[in-house]
Amino acid sequence: MNISIIGASAGIGLETVKRALARKHTVTALSRSKIEVGNDALTSVKGSATNKTDLLRSVENADAVLVTLGTGTSMAATTLFSDSAKLLIEIQTENKLDAPFIFVTGFGAGDSIDYTSKAVKEFIETALKDVYADKTKMEGMITNSNLNWIIVRPGALLDGPITEKYRIETQLYQGFDIGSINRADVADFLVRQAENPTELKKYVAISAN
Repeated sequence: MNISIIGASAGIGLETVKRALARKHTVTALSRSKIEVGNDALTSVKGSATNKTDLLRSVENADAVLVTLGTGTSMAATTLFSDSAKLLIEIQTENKLDAPFIFVTGFGAGDSIDYTSKAVKEFIETALKDVYADKTKMEGMITNSNLNWIIVRPGALLDGPITEKYRIETQLYQGFDIGSINRADVADFLVRQAENPTELKKYVAISAN
């Protein structure tokens, strides 16, 4: 299948490129820098997730769109997530795309903030306040759109190898415990949902078992 990955140069995005290729998919990856993985099934599009022309080039003919945007180590205020979501919604509306759109935010975005530990909540509400405010804004835009959406909220991200062993939760409840997870395992979940989107119109929290 044809998978489009938005925000693919590093982190979860790059792991998702690798995982999709390993599972024999054709990948179009949009990133700020060209991706070199030595695989003819990859088309690397150098551009911006906040440029409508670049986004349109990246998602045309996609069977699934995976949005794995991140700000790296920057904690500065941003509109990256909401600006990109706005354009993707416009593109979907104008082109009547029915492919699943799978967005990665983070556990602590939206109402999940009230189900984090005291330490994590304090960190998000101070150091990451502005970044998570925009992630939350993006979630609201997505869920009020006509996209066939899935929102994935991973716990703390690690650089360990793929295990294919992880836990997902689609309901928030008292005693909720979402811990860390390897980026490679988040990527595995994203690609598998692209192949078979069982969690449409759901918020999915994900962590290691």
